[in-house]
Amino acid sequence: MKFSETLQKILPFGYLFLVILGILKESIYYYQVGINILKYSNIMDILISPIADLTSTPLILSVFIVYLIILYIINLLLTKNFNKDWLKKRINLKKPISEITEEEVKTFCSKLIIGILAVGLLSFFLGIGLGSGVKVAKKISKNTLNYDYKMKFGDDEISDIFLIGSNSSYYFYVEKGSRNVKISPVLAIKSIEIIKNKRLNK
Repeated sequence: MKFSETLQKILPFGYLFLVILGILKESIYYYQVGINILKYSNIMDILISPIADLTSTPLILSVFIVYLIILYIINLLLTKNFNKDWLKKRINLKKPISEITEEEVKTFCSKLIIGILAVGLLSFFLGIGLGSGVKVAKKISKNTLNYDYKMKFGDDEISDIFLIGSNSSYYFYVEKGSRNVKISPVLAIKSIEIIKNKRLNK
């Protein structure tokens, strides 16, 4: 079975896998600051979460694309060497090496590459969720946050905040002078101003 055919068959399951990874990443990240994010998320937040993470910065998107290209090239190199004994030995089928067919080698290679891709994505999402969450939690507990946003509420009150995150319904943040995590509905906020824009204020 060709790699492209294998990919087409598992694509729906692949996206489901991505969604599960997105949920895990969000849950781990927000758990570090005491929030059960699933209580504040709707189905759309969950579905777009993995795509939003992979496209969050040009660097992450570029690395992901390069990773896919490298895996594809490795798959091509392996399948071109389908008649090599060293590759057939890896398949570990219960029959002589001479009887292993090209199709069996290609199927093995496709499954191997997809497995490597799955492990890579799992490591990325769990690493981002755990690492970012721990970093934010430490900054909150040590009161070393950078308050890069001004939030204007419905009553025109304005506060300097550190924005932990947001989804389609809620903002999660810490106000300057406090170590308490606050949750506000999107409809209760008039505007958010970026005070320190890293892309513009260089």
